[in-house]
Amino acid sequence: MDLRFTGEVVHWRGPAPFHFVPVGEQEAAALHAVSALVSYGWGVIPVAVTLGRTQWTTSLFPRDGGYLVPIKAAVRRAEDVEVGDTVTLRLVVAT
Repeated sequence: MDLRFTGEVVHWRGPAPFHFVPVGEQEAAALHAVSALVSYGWGVIPVAVTLGRTQWTTSLFPRDGGYLVPIKAAVRRAEDVEVGDTVTLRLVVAT
């Protein structure tokens, strides 16, 4: 599965601060439909992500019926991305 969507970078303060981009509703529905086949536990889904020219692997976090894409600090620096920025991501679900 190969998905593209645009979303806003958000900050979650939790026990440790993290930055995420919420997956769009349509894309989240498509991911949910295949989640039982690709999740390796806790509902997380392994993906390869591309933001600009930067690619990395991570896992989507289920949250409030949707998913969050973690955005690493190194990626934010490389792509000059800050909280509140709107970015376009490409997700490829790992099989």
